[in-house]
Amino acid sequence: MEGYKLTASSSPHIKSDQNVSKIMLDVLIALIPALIASIFYFGVNSLILVVVSVVSAVLTELLCQKLMKRPVTINDFSAAVTGLLLAFNIPSTAPIWLPIVGSFFAIAIAKQTFGGLGHNFINPALAGRAFLMASFMPYMTNFKAPMGIDAIATATPLAILKGTAESGAQLPSLTEMLMGRIPGSLGETAALLLIIGGIYLIVKKVISWKIPVAYIGTVAVIALITEKSLTGMTYHLLAGGLMLGAFFMATDYASSPISSNGKIIYGVGAGLITMLIRKLGGYPEGVSYSILLMNVLAPLIDKFTAPKVFGGVKK
Repeated sequence: MEGYKLTASSSPHIKSDQNVSKIMLDVLIALIPALIASIFYFGVNSLILVVVSVVSAVLTELLCQKLMKRPVTINDFSAAVTGLLLAFNIPSTAPIWLPIVGSFFAIAIAKQTFGGLGHNFINPALAGRAFLMASFMPYMTNFKAPMGIDAIATATPLAILKGTAESGAQLPSLTEMLMGRIPGSLGETAALLLIIGGIYLIVKKVISWKIPVAYIGTVAVIALITEKSLTGMTYHLLAGGLMLGAFFMATDYASSPISSNGKIIYGVGAGLITMLIRKLGGYPEGVSYSILLMNVLAPLIDKFTAPKVFGGVKK
């Protein structure tokens, strides 16, 4: 045995070929169908905003890591995912500087200030969106109807459901909502394509099914009770950013619970807050704020739902 060294490391001893870059690449792949739909419905300006947002996020991460003298990790695609998700949360009419400002806040403030990837306590893309909503609301709520639809029909389905839309606005058909031919942010309208992307991530075991199922299921139950019809419930499920949030942002590893029961509690809580804002709040959408609030509660949820350690000393 002389000259032969054994290196022991702490648990868990798990072998896997997954790494950050592969996981983030899968997320990008899952978002491609919705990206194509946004370009098809809202035109080339959609692509420009997405490119600007992604490039801004990556450059901000590079700059922060250089200034903070940390290893440069822009090749793990996490900043690109943040930039794309942020772009999906802004309308196609947004000025080109808006995603630049939002990406800077998302990466520099919400992510790198707290230590970088894995240390952010809230989802960076949603933090960027919340910042833009608080600072530049007129730009964030200036929605454009998809090409081929009456330009006057710019009210979102949630605004019509809440009764805050202009007089005479009518709800689109459920088919139009499923396919994304409705006014809204760039990447939130094509519900079917987002669902397909979410299923892809579940099948690839990139995300757990517990959070999106608990989240969407809670919204479905409350919407069915309050709207008193399956049609009304379906509108709430397909409208707004529910599918984008449930599959792609609520499931962020760093800002969601680790425990199995914690994921379900987290999803149910996000669904409750979403419907509370939609039904009683002044703003017609509640997905982003509900996820951010549950992000803050995630450590507390993990504390009370952590499984017992086998062989641990009894208190």
